[in-house]
Amino acid sequence: MSGKRGATRLGFAVLLKFYTQYGRFPRGRFELPGEAVEFVARQVQVPAAELDAYEWTGRTVEYHRAQIRGHLGFRECSVADADKLTGWLAEHVACKERRPEQVRVELLARCRTESIEPPTPGRCDRIVGAALRTAEETLTARISVESIERIVALAAGADQEDDTVPGEAGTGEGEDGPPVLGKIKEAPGNVSLETMLTEIDKLLAVRALGPHPHTRSSTLVLRGAGSGA
Repeated sequence: MSGKRGATRLGFAVLLKFYTQYGRFPRGRFELPGEAVEFVARQVQVPAAELDAYEWTGRTVEYHRAQIRGHLGFRECSVADADKLTGWLAEHVACKERRPEQVRVELLARCRTESIEPPTPGRCDRIVGAALRTAEETLTARISVESIERIVALAAGADQEDDTVPGEAGTGEGEDGPPVLGKIKEAPGNVSLETMLTEIDKLLAVRALGPHPHTRSSTLVLRGAGSGA
């Protein structure tokens, strides 16, 4: 901070402290608690009130940000960085975690690991969305045509469930049996040998759709169906 005085000195110090703790710059004075400003002000021997004169936009603050990034070894998120982050999230996170908020947490953690300044909130949303779409497209591309046909047939059987007259044929479960999808979605009930055998039948029905690229998927589908999801 050599050569910096007054509001410039305090503003630079506050930016540096905030970035060191959170891995990003504050969006403005409103993000800085008064007690934190007072603490930093005492360290740099500048009255805390001087921060009111610091300009949060313009050449000076941009220069300060560049100095801090260079000092800490961070860089702004480039287009290439965003593409790389999207690919990493799709391969390692979004293939298992479908909640955008959790994928976002992993994105911010990865940025810190790679010494990349986190993108703006809107850009983070776009990266997360792209990663989720890429993971979904990769997953569906691995599903065989035969498995897709079985899934479609299973869903079609469920659509006809309400129109089925008792005694008519179901979907492979006997004349009086319910459609397979409806059976999978039924709650397991109290624990017993009968319910255990029923749950095994559900698992076999899910696995009959074909091999899945992720070993946990059949179990996850079964749990969702069993809970009435």
